[in-house]
Amino acid sequence: MHARLVGKPNLRFTFVPHPVSRVPSERCNEYLKGNDPVTGQPVVEELVEALIKPLSGDDSASRVIEKKVSRLIGPDTEANLQQYFIENKMTDYLPIILPTEEKVAEMLKGTSHKPYEPVGELRSGYEAGAFDVERVAANAVMAGAKPEHFPVILAMAASGIAAISTSTQSFSRFIIINGPIRKEINMNSGVGAMSPFNQANSVLARAATLLSINLGMGGVPNLTYWGSQGNISDWSHALCAENEENLPPGWKPFHVQKGFDAGESVVSFFHGYTTMHHKNTYESNKHESMLRLANMNLPSGVYKSGLCYLLDPTVAEDLVREGFPTKDSISQYIFENAKLTLKEFWNYHLVEGWSLPAAQKGVEPYASWLKLPPETVITRYRNVDEISMIVVGGRTNDFWQVGDWRHMGSFSIDEWR
Repeated sequence: MHARLVGKPNLRFTFVPHPVSRVPSERCNEYLKGNDPVTGQPVVEELVEALIKPLSGDDSASRVIEKKVSRLIGPDTEANLQQYFIENKMTDYLPIILPTEEKVAEMLKGTSHKPYEPVGELRSGYEAGAFDVERVAANAVMAGAKPEHFPVILAMAASGIAAISTSTQSFSRFIIINGPIRKEINMNSGVGAMSPFNQANSVLARAATLLSINLGMGGVPNLTYWGSQGNISDWSHALCAENEENLPPGWKPFHVQKGFDAGESVVSFFHGYTTMHHKNTYESNKHESMLRLANMNLPSGVYKSGLCYLLDPTVAEDLVREGFPTKDSISQYIFENAKLTLKEFWNYHLVEGWSLPAAQKGVEPYASWLKLPPETVITRYRNVDEISMIVVGGRTNDFWQVGDWRHMGSFSIDEWR
């Protein structure tokens, strides 16, 4: 089915047991010498046949299954239509607002763009879905959004980043909103910003999920989604606004750090496992506590991904008093001091099963590291830009969190007003 989805209906392939990334080479050899668990045929024989058998005309065919999408479903009872969306895997299996023509037309008032104007493509599964403004509006209605929320949802759709990832590792996304639109739509960046206590935060987060399912062609287990356990953030993605009004002097909003003007409205995407480590600390030196968690063996903590701190405004102010006048300065401190030895690195990555083969193939910096003594110290993260600081919270406690979130990209909301 996957081969058909990507336009290769007669692609030749064979199977071995999965996963193989952390399986010893001896067992992988056993897999190769054994039988395909699907067909029951010897794996090696299938491989040889696939490689030497001449291609027929059908084998060379490249065609994508056309999916006919009707603009209108047709009239029916609300109960039947709710069931229709569920049976066709078009929801997160919670009740939706039915996207009637009238409701979609009302949503379209939230943008100056025409209904049939192309927006872009999302790829949540194995095929990319192209769509126009009206289809985004239908999903916005389903999520319970209002017209004033629509430019944010259009920007998320146009980003090309699906909120649901199909990786077997059960990844998820974290989404931050910056700029004037935060106040225009009454987003929460203070007390409870990461909880479901605000309409804008909640509907935007749910819209991200529905966009991935309906426009990104994802979210079907064993077909377009392969996360072993899934991720709780896929229910309603972690999404909030940055508390720009409570940034200490000298601390720039996140979108300004990424090159946007302060007066622009921007949505930013992060990628990770949602492994959040919580800390409320009355220690005199917050930066030392932050560094200790950066040096923990987080999934991203071995030169693999990124790191994102969510800091209550009181923590940001403490960091200024501790000698960090900007976000960049605390990120630089974490980057320079979060370290590990090559022995620790290789002990982890030999188990992981990716970096050693890369080193043996000459991929840098791994190839050079393979020649260095095991006691050589390296930075734990690839570069300082992978360590992000977001200020969010309501000053009720000097609380902060850190997670393995890597910044993927930031996108203009104003373009979709």
